[in-house]
Amino acid sequence: MKVPSLGVGIGWRAQIADLIAGMDALGFVEVVAESLTAAGPLPRPLARLKARGIRLIPHGLRLSLGGADRPDPRRISHLADVADQLAAPVVSEHVAFVRAGGAEAGHLMPVPRTREALKVVAENVRLAQEQLPVPLALEHIAALVEWPEAEMDEAAFLAEILDRTGALLLLDVANLYANARNHRYDPLGFLDRVPLERIAYVHVAGGVERDGVYHDTHTHAVVPGVLKLLEELCARTSPPGVLLERDDQFPPDREIEAELKQIRAAMDRGTYRRVAADDG
Repeated sequence: MKVPSLGVGIGWRAQIADLIAGMDALGFVEVVAESLTAAGPLPRPLARLKARGIRLIPHGLRLSLGGADRPDPRRISHLADVADQLAAPVVSEHVAFVRAGGAEAGHLMPVPRTREALKVVAENVRLAQEQLPVPLALEHIAALVEWPEAEMDEAAFLAEILDRTGALLLLDVANLYANARNHRYDPLGFLDRVPLERIAYVHVAGGVERDGVYHDTHTHAVVPGVLKLLEELCARTSPPGVLLERDDQFPPDREIEAELKQIRAAMDRGTYRRVAADDG
């Protein structure tokens, strides 16, 4: 279940395809699975990245692994076919639901953190794993609201899902920053309680505060607090890869390149602290 070393990557979007194509130090690229046709062919920019040996990872949005309805086998099959097409080392999806009773939310919705919901998520994950050709990594989402009467906190819920299913972890430090800030808990305590050895890769993204609420937008610059959490993560473990997500309102290329440089610097600071601590 180990993921190979991926380095620093970026989420692929057609609007920045030329920028991505020109990146020399690019380690990997994440692609929204639903944006691809399973039968192919790949968009030419992605095909060229694959030919260069850049690892491509499909990121699913529509399985609804946290929903009471079982995942649509056709959606799982599509994700599996895309993984084969990309020669992906891993696929990723969310601990969330996007549909219920046949209605589509159009958004990643938080799962109630109850024992009953835990059983549902674990079973849905196992159903997906049976059809996927590579390991599945699960991402925790940013949620502005929480279900009442939770029976466990976010770290315990996520750790239990990973333990029951054997899935890998897609750790999103931007989501962690948003949730910890909005719901007032310690993000470092979260890092200390989830199985960091199960990390497949890490997400970093930008956001903005409005009226005292922090929004994980993926359309703003990465804030210092998220970079500090990335440093803290790398002070604890060496993640296989770290990826910058940017979905819209793309800034000039130099600003995206500067963010990637900031990500590498945060990783270096955390790694230095970890190595120094190991050396006594």
